Amino acid sequence: MATNMNLYSRGDKIFVIINMILIGMFAISALYPFIYITSLSLSSGFEARAGNVILTPVSFTLEAYSRVLAEPMFWISYGNTFFYTIFGTIASLLFIIPGAYALSRKRLFGRRFWNLMVAFTMWFNAGLIPFFLNMRDLGLLDSYFGIIIGFAVNGFNLILLRNFFEAIPESFEEAAKMDGANEFQILWKVFVPLSKPAIATVSLFCVVSRWNGFFWAMVLLQDEDKIPLQVYLRHVILELSDDEEFASSLLDSAYSFETVSAAIIVCSIIPILIIYPFLQRYFTQGILLGGVKE
Repeated sequence: MATNMNLYSRGDKIFVIINMILIGMFAISALYPFIYITSLSLSSGFEARAGNVILTPVSFTLEAYSRVLAEPMFWISYGNTFFYTIFGTIASLLFIIPGAYALSRKRLFGRRFWNLMVAFTMWFNAGLIPFFLNMRDLGLLDSYFGIIIGFAVNGFNLILLRNFFEAIPESFEEAAKMDGANEFQILWKVFVPLSKPAIATVSLFCVVSRWNGFFWAMVLLQDEDKIPLQVYLRHVILELSDDEEFASSLLDSAYSFETVSAAIIVCSIIPILIIYPFLQRYFTQGILLGGVKE
């Protein structure tokens, strides 16, 4: 390392040092919230209420997790989140992949117009109330199907995958046509296998978006048996804080509102932490290749 640093000028060394400091600060700022919320969930309710938890657990206990895991509604909402995430991501890919392929082909009639319309949705939308009224008129309120299909397509993901498809040489498509392949065969047997990094990246974006979905699930779903985990967390914070019996029980308990909420948050993060390492190797490649148009 010393030999390599000697190759730099004084200005370059200062630049590298500043970059390393900034990257370190960014890493700390990104990791600290997760470390804090994990430590909070493993601390006693008294220490959490007193604000004594800063970096590591204080008065280590698993009582908050025992409280959370004993609630049937937690498991129902957890299952709903998995359902919305898995089937929502599948629905998104079924729309985004063919749509991106069509928009990437120069022979598409009105291609410039359709691409402009997709990009337009990234900056402007109808608004909250018109969207809600549209979902209501379509009969998609308080419906599993409404959550899955109503948010299936995202303009950014569509453009990202379209750019990747555009980067694939046309000779691949021409060779497939000479072998008698139709449009669907070209897409699923040529473009999809060649686009695994971009599709994995888009899939990760869809998974994270679905898993963290909160606002519209809260607005559109009335049946508590259909709400996802994020909405359940809101119910815990708002409803239990108004429950005098629960509040009085916290005085002598080893958990509190803070530790119970933190335990739910940690449980909601775990699946994403498990999935991400498997998709990480595709992530950077997919962003670079899909985000830059040749």
